[in-house]
Amino acid sequence: MTFPTTAPSSRPAPGDGSIEATLYTDPGCPWAYSAIPALRVLDWRYGSQLRWRLVMIGLSEDASRYEELGYTPLRAALGQLEFRRYGMPFLPQPKTRMSATARACRAVVAARLASPGSEWRVLRALQFANFTTPLLLDDDAALAEALRDIAGIDADEIVARLDHPDVSAAYQRDRSEARQAAGSPAELQGKTAAAEGVVRFTAPSVVFARGDQRLVAGGFQPVEAYDVLLANLDPSLARAAAPETPLPLLERFTDGITTQEVASVMAHGNDAPDVRAAEAALLELVAGGAVTRAQLGDGAAWHVRRVTDERRLVA
Repeated sequence: MTFPTTAPSSRPAPGDGSIEATLYTDPGCPWAYSAIPALRVLDWRYGSQLRWRLVMIGLSEDASRYEELGYTPLRAALGQLEFRRYGMPFLPQPKTRMSATARACRAVVAARLASPGSEWRVLRALQFANFTTPLLLDDDAALAEALRDIAGIDADEIVARLDHPDVSAAYQRDRSEARQAAGSPAELQGKTAAAEGVVRFTAPSVVFARGDQRLVAGGFQPVEAYDVLLANLDPSLARAAAPETPLPLLERFTDGITTQEVASVMAHGNDAPDVRAAEAALLELVAGGAVTRAQLGDGAAWHVRRVTDERRLVA
């Protein structure tokens, strides 16, 4: 199974890339998954003017934590029904059991150590697998299978290194950094969580930093919140306009994007994304042969048709 795995872009853009954007997240969090379209908007608008860092929260080391809190596979599946309103694809089917997220977080860290930059593609693949397939995030064989189709990623090697000392040390550094949210603006907004005597960021928290300035968007936020922070942090940033058709998006994000991502990037200013219009435009491109549609959970991923696709169709 193939998932859209596009990483933050390296598209050339004005500016010196002096804004560091740190994303605190976890592949098991539905809020983080639902924030993907907002983050895609930032990528489109600001490109390489933002230098992204990925920090894994490590929400759970053991599934018993969820069981103690009364979570069940049915409750998790029912919860996905509520998240549909944010537009990302889901497959709200009860899984065989609850699973912890630590192994999946370690996979992201292992990818970062093996090939810096690839961690974004691994995270995205695991998010899609978690929310649109029966994947259990603490099943090593399932993790390898979810990463199998990512170009340039050795899935078996990633999984083999999950408990390697350097991966363990880097993962623990991530967890420690994510648990330094006490006294932050995120805590003021109620966008943190307290456990074991520490205050941690909730997923997906984003911290923008430039020089000595540090602006925090704690937890789930609308794209307008990110945009206002960036505009205040550096008013000289170049801000790309929304495309008039989906094709430029698909040509840039060649690993594929979802309908909600397309609609979000195409929205002008603070307009609400028009998902129906975006999907209609995408279907037009499919009918014209420029784009392909792949079913993903209860939604779809869209890809620009490559030359190899055309040859395969002819064959």
